[in-house]
Amino acid sequence: MLTRRRFIAISAALAPSMALAQSELHVETGIALGATVTLRLQHPDAPRLASLAMAEIRRLESVFSIYLPDSSLSRLNREGALAAPPFELLDCLSLAGAVHRASEGRFDPTVQPLWQAEALALQRGSPLTDTERTDVRARIGWNGVTLAAEAITLRPGMALTLNGIAQGYIADRVATLLADHGLTQALIDTGEMVALSGQGWPVHLPDHKIELRGRALATSAPLGMTFGGDGKTSHILNPGTGRPARSPWKSVTVSAQSAALADAISTAACLIEVKDAVGTLCDQFPGTILESAIPL
Repeated sequence: MLTRRRFIAISAALAPSMALAQSELHVETGIALGATVTLRLQHPDAPRLASLAMAEIRRLESVFSIYLPDSSLSRLNREGALAAPPFELLDCLSLAGAVHRASEGRFDPTVQPLWQAEALALQRGSPLTDTERTDVRARIGWNGVTLAAEAITLRPGMALTLNGIAQGYIADRVATLLADHGLTQALIDTGEMVALSGQGWPVHLPDHKIELRGRALATSAPLGMTFGGDGKTSHILNPGTGRPARSPWKSVTVSAQSAALADAISTAACLIEVKDAVGTLCDQFPGTILESAIPL
């Protein structure tokens, strides 16, 4: 079974420019949504601010986790409706809907029932039958999600996963919290990265190096995690076929003003065959850049 959905192909993002000594950095680590979180802060009050950031991450886990039974998302999936949903869940789902439309349905959080079915098939030791796959596919589709401040509702039998956007959304919220406390030199890494607008952070991608400053970065690798660890059955599911993605990409890296946006677009890009078409998807969201697309 998978322990993490994401695989980050970024090889290093360890230090800001040489003008800032490593000794001045405060580094804090934790866990969010099953992935390691690392905060690198440069501020006289960095330990206290890091503690506030970690508390915010724990609060947001109680909204987005599919593993915590009392999280907002878990209750929505279990009950099919969530009255007076938290702002963060509505906000994240609204962005998910925008990327769903722009990507022509490639990004679709409603694939959770299909993901669960694949996992159960792995446990029993035999693949899903065509009939089983057809039955599960009838329970996915973004048109079955209704968003309103009063309630979020799902069509019966549906469930959502936000693993392709929530880590980025959490990074964005932590970045906002830290900026509100006066930080300009910080790198937030929840599996997706946000760098505040101080000195740049060198990030080594598989094919080149960039300097991250005042922007977010996310990488998706279709075979970075696979069902059963077989190295060939992607953890990213194609809602169009109901099957694990057969992607032409080893990894896709996107930068944007928002880590949630970069996260979602890099995920959708794994289902796009042509690099120019990935660029076209990025162009629909101002300031979003395809940084790297490494073919298999």
